[in-house]
Amino acid sequence: MKKLIFLVTLMTLTAAATFAQGNIEVTVKNIEETKGTIRVGLFNNEDDFLKKAVEGKVVKVTATEVKVVFENLSPGEYAVSVIHDVNDNGELDKNGLGIPTEGFAFGNNAMGMFGPPSFDKAKVVVDKAPVRQVIELKYL
Repeated sequence: MKKLIFLVTLMTLTAAATFAQGNIEVTVKNIEETKGTIRVGLFNNEDDFLKKAVEGKVVKVTATEVKVVFENLSPGEYAVSVIHDVNDNGELDKNGLGIPTEGFAFGNNAMGMFGPPSFDKAKVVVDKAPVRQVIELKYL
């Protein structure tokens, strides 16, 4: 009997964890050139923001707008970062002064004063309901 109760409890917890997963749908707009790739990263804390993504997706650019979906995410806070890697070298290119020469954007279309925004400004909260972000690329 104890094994049966344990199994029922375990199945209930597993089902609850499965249903608690969430999604983030990121629509990237304002892509200036239809070449290269769009790189979207998710970060789940301030310390790793823009350093170590918990998940990332790379999509070939074929139009001026692309959609990327992250599925089955654990509930929590995630900051979004997007770059248009025109030359497809895997990084955001910058000029000698450190100013980006390729398109970039962040969750909530957040911007920083002299650099990227904070994790808090770029974050979204994931729970059971899908999160939708429409992000406009910026080119300097």
